Amino acid sequence: MRHKYLFVAVIWATAVAAAAAAISTAEIKRLDSAAAVVRAMREQPDNGIPEKLWSRTACVVVLPDLKKAAFGIGGEYGRGVMSCRNGDHWSAPVFMQLAKGSWGLQIGAAEMDLVLLVMNREGADKMLNNKVSLGADASIAAGPVGRAAAAATDAQLSAQILSYSRTRGVFAGIDLSGGILGADKDANTDVFGPNVEAQTIVLGDVKAPREAEPFLRELTTGVVGTSGQR
Repeated sequence: MRHKYLFVAVIWATAVAAAAAAISTAEIKRLDSAAAVVRAMREQPDNGIPEKLWSRTACVVVLPDLKKAAFGIGGEYGRGVMSCRNGDHWSAPVFMQLAKGSWGLQIGAAEMDLVLLVMNREGADKMLNNKVSLGADASIAAGPVGRAAAAATDAQLSAQILSYSRTRGVFAGIDLSGGILGADKDANTDVFGPNVEAQTIVLGDVKAPREAEPFLRELTTGVVGTSGQR
């Protein structure tokens, strides 16, 4: 009888562990959409995010498919993923969420993608440790696009975060001041388990789920490394 109870306990514990690390269809879609956004940027070197800035960024946050309906009064909300450089590779993605703000969409657009380049680890640490108010807790500026990088202002070059929107395939800098950005705890628990902190996922040695491979591959292919080599 004792062995029977022990066997049941082991099976139950295994099931709980598996359930805690089950990635959902919505989370897979989020990763795939983020990969598509990075791929689109790579394919537009003259009209997308300048390679010079890609090569300097410490972390990248991609929030794809923000619908027009999500930007109604009191309803601004978006979800995405974030990965950071760890030596010569990119970390497992941590799931993120963005709330509030009143940036709206370009006239006639139904949806847009948002991309944030986190230019130093200090900015990354702030948003991983807690939710941050963009512009207040972490400095943010609309990023320069394409060849406009050469004309970037001092405010842009000194900002911890550079922000971009993509609407109808066109990239532009966007001011996200007032938005609240932080880890999506529910999604991270689903994928990595209940006791793994966001900072550990991004800055530690947590293994990325297989479903994240397309997103990480696009980052590796599309973002020039600090040495200037692809």
